[in-house]
Amino acid sequence: MCYVILLSPTAQDRRDMDIIRAHVRHLQELERSGQLVLCGPFSDSPGGMVIIRAASREEAAEIAGRDPYVVSGIRSYELRTWGLSHEGNRHMGIAAD
Repeated sequence: MCYVILLSPTAQDRRDMDIIRAHVRHLQELERSGQLVLCGPFSDSPGGMVIIRAASREEAAEIAGRDPYVVSGIRSYELRTWGLSHEGNRHMGIAAD
């Protein structure tokens, strides 16, 4: 299952290179473990998005909660379960043959 972690700036937001580097290390660990699908900042608004694979919503919440952005308090997160639509699943069973 895939999950979307929407990261939003908090009132404590600041540009702290140590936290940013720790966040990138977190993403690299997710990538090495095969859990990272996509990630990046939004170009038209503050914040960013991390899409991960996890066995459960609880695991996804644990991953989001250990992100240095979240631990430091400069970002909050919203977790969404993502139903991936693609040809392999006939666009969630709705595509015409």
